[in-house]
Amino acid sequence: MDTNFTVPDFGSNPIEYLKQVRIELKKVDWPKKDLIIKSTILVLVVSIIIGTFLGGLDFGFTKLFAYLLQNFK
Repeated sequence: MDTNFTVPDFGSNPIEYLKQVRIELKKVDWPKKDLIIKSTILVLVVSIIIGTFLGGLDFGFTKLFAYLLQNFK
């Protein structure tokens, strides 16, 4: 794998730089649409599960501390 990176020269010729960027972007192996959709759904589902779990913990601890503060003054 070739990892020789060069620092872009923005000042000398911006048009040439943008042409080179376009050439490099054509070389990128972009993911397929179905993979993007499946990955997005997975991220949303996991986020909802974790958010619900953490929200439940927060609610439980809030109720527990309120109970302890009321009964052990």
